[in-house]
Amino acid sequence: MSACAESFSATPNGWLARLDLGFECRDRRTVLAKKEHSGPLTVQRPFYPEGEVCHLYLLHPPGGIVGGDQLEIRLHVAPGAHALITTPGAAKFYRSAGALAAQRQSLRVADDGLLEWLPQENILFPGAIMRAETNIALAGSARFIGWELFSLGRPATEERFVPGNADLGLSLERDGQPLLKDHMRVQNADDLLGPSGLRGFPIFGTFVAAGATAPDLAAVRGALPERMDFPFGLTLVEDLIVARCLAGAVEPANRIFRLLWGILRPRLTGHSACPPRIWAT
Repeated sequence: MSACAESFSATPNGWLARLDLGFECRDRRTVLAKKEHSGPLTVQRPFYPEGEVCHLYLLHPPGGIVGGDQLEIRLHVAPGAHALITTPGAAKFYRSAGALAAQRQSLRVADDGLLEWLPQENILFPGAIMRAETNIALAGSARFIGWELFSLGRPATEERFVPGNADLGLSLERDGQPLLKDHMRVQNADDLLGPSGLRGFPIFGTFVAAGATAPDLAAVRGALPERMDFPFGLTLVEDLIVARCLAGAVEPANRIFRLLWGILRPRLTGHSACPPRIWAT
């Protein structure tokens, strides 16, 4: 068992926060049918810019995650429901005096459900000691589009993630069968610079779209720029499109992931791209 699979526990010096959300389809509209929370995790009221799709913003009022904080988000999308989740700003993991900061996200989508998971980036400040895991479980014909972006340090100020310790996990399964399982551990400068690490790039991200086909992959490849200024890879594994990138700043990685989303969303969901309005603020 990896470190990312260990249970989280409360600490006397940090927040213990949980958020449990459930989405259901009622009268052809997705509603937030369940919202339970404790500690500083909550949501804004749902938005419906497309009519039936539920747009929801996750909120963490303290504005940053410090050593000792333990955050857990659990989310379930019922059959026929369609939810789009984002955040109003980047998640910030601050310098720690020695305690671990941890965040776990468990996303479950039932047969015929659809989830778009589009958070802003995670910024890891120098000296942070953190663990983050996202586990996505799909059932039957469930569809999923989502991404994760990490900024190790703050490249705009030439601040690097040294020292720092990050343990990051991402997994996706369908009907109990794993389709993707990533685990990255960054503990020293070699992990940031080495050819088997981040090759000196401070930004890395993963984009996934489940329920895709070979024509969907071809459509994405046909829309990509012929040349990019940063490493980028794209592949199809069974029905899962996976894209990965390394970049020198968040903006180029964010742009390419939003481009992928804009192409794949109509093909996988039947809805044209409708960017959350918080992205424009």
